[in-house]
Amino acid sequence: MLTTSAIFLAAAVLAVTLFRRLGLGSVLGYLAAGIVIGPSGLGLIHAVDATLQIAELGVVLLLFLIGLELEPRRLWNLRRAVFGLGSAQVGGTAVVIGGFAMLLGARFAAALSIGIALAMSSTAIATQILGERNELGNRHGRAAFGILLFQDLVAIPALALIPLLGTSTMVSTRSPLAQIAIVIGVIAALVIGGRLLLRPTFRFVAEAQSHELSTALALLVVLGTAVIMHSVGLSMALGAFIAGVLLADSEYRHELEANLEPFKGLLLGLFFIAVGMSANLSVLWTRPLVVIGLAVLLVVVKLAILYALGRMYGLDARSSASLGVAIAQGGEFAFVILNVAAGAKVMDRTTSELLALVVTLSMIATPVLFVLRDAIRKRLDARGEKREFDEIHDEGSPVIIAGFGRFGQIVGRVLRLRKIGFTALDASATHVDFVRRFGNRIYYGDASRADLLRAAHAERASVFVLAIDDFEASMKTLRTVQADFPHLRIVARARNRQHAYALIAAGVDTVIRETFAGSLEAARLTLEELGVAAADAKRTVKRFGAYDERQLRETAPLRDDEKALIESSKKYAAELERILEEDERANAEANA
Repeated sequence: MLTTSAIFLAAAVLAVTLFRRLGLGSVLGYLAAGIVIGPSGLGLIHAVDATLQIAELGVVLLLFLIGLELEPRRLWNLRRAVFGLGSAQVGGTAVVIGGFAMLLGARFAAALSIGIALAMSSTAIATQILGERNELGNRHGRAAFGILLFQDLVAIPALALIPLLGTSTMVSTRSPLAQIAIVIGVIAALVIGGRLLLRPTFRFVAEAQSHELSTALALLVVLGTAVIMHSVGLSMALGAFIAGVLLADSEYRHELEANLEPFKGLLLGLFFIAVGMSANLSVLWTRPLVVIGLAVLLVVVKLAILYALGRMYGLDARSSASLGVAIAQGGEFAFVILNVAAGAKVMDRTTSELLALVVTLSMIATPVLFVLRDAIRKRLDARGEKREFDEIHDEGSPVIIAGFGRFGQIVGRVLRLRKIGFTALDASATHVDFVRRFGNRIYYGDASRADLLRAAHAERASVFVLAIDDFEASMKTLRTVQADFPHLRIVARARNRQHAYALIAAGVDTVIRETFAGSLEAARLTLEELGVAAADAKRTVKRFGAYDERQLRETAPLRDDEKALIESSKKYAAELERILEEDERANAEANA
């Protein structure tokens, strides 16, 4: 046992260190370590199934910690991504892949099983990589997480359906309808019981003032819900996720995260190692072109479907591509579904093993796809520019302006008028050269890089003007400033209302919508041209502006719920109309 543990730790430390130095990420390092020490590699460890069973706790803890980040209201706001986008992805992918399988000669039952199995994606790999890159909160990250949640839910009826398609003589003691009823009952009991019991239990244990007991209770909650879910055929990770959501708005949330993070990291690494160990490379050696070709085809087909669905969902081209890259691989449930299908004689064991290896290779390809995505993005962003970022020689200014387009330039001109120094940064070399021709002092550089901000002496500055118009670049820069220079007061430009919502959710107090003030001025002048008294027009516009700013902040938590936003907008419009009518009556009475 000690020797096995030492082998796991040594392989993980060496492989992950090497792969992170190469810029390939920790997940690929763990997978490579598993391949090397597994039965198909050096053969140092053969207990693959036992390792997977233990390591699955890493995925369970990961989903619990993700659940802690999602309050029930935020989870409800994801329902469109879960049931709309998720059902479209699973259904569309299953139909396309199942159709390919039938064209290759598979029977309908086998093709259906293959389609469902390969439609699944890896929750562990996708959420880990997105989390490492701080992309879970982005639109494509939220969409990916919604799809993964739906996949966990749809796996339940899939596992009940597949044995009915086969020729195995095994008879289930419960009908599929009874099984689904039990599942719904268990989830309902878990939600209700969790609401009533979890907080009092944590409060009772906290009174003992023992850190070890608090950690033990946290592990017990996670493992207990996982065991309950597993006993009725549900995903253990789904049970842990529900428990996390139930505790998301509790006072114990941060303590739970701190207590469980070390266990999650170690067990999740062990899970990836176990996935690498499970790769049956003998199939790859005997049929390399078939295995590699199918793995490439799987990733390409899923990526194309996800890109198309992302665009239909309202994501831009970059976010849609990122959604595809994140979950184009096969998933953990694929192994289970393929094994069940082989046991029920829906497909032969050889096909099951071949597809399991294809899924493993697609998992291994995911970190590489992210590296390729980043490289392509840099090439597109550079637009052919090869020059290095400028060296900054300023001694420091009280204001740093990130993004020196039409918005940032006006801020800079006003500061210059008051003889207040500022350092301007812009990530477009072409724009920097153009602006310099007019005598502006500006540096070419990416303001999301902490080293560049240090060179600009951000530690001495007082105010950071976030004037970048690109949504993703703006949010990335904001995260850097908040993490490395928390003393800076931030004045942020919002390109549109959704951008404003994201900035407010990130904790920015001063958010300026770039067209809002100009639009209010245009409205005031329009009223005056129509004969409204100047004082009345000014008062109306001022009242509207203040009310709309308040509405913006109050509706920010609903930014992912289109229906709720529409309903609140109607309510606020009616309320604002009533307030303005009362103001007009009061003003008329005062002038009478």
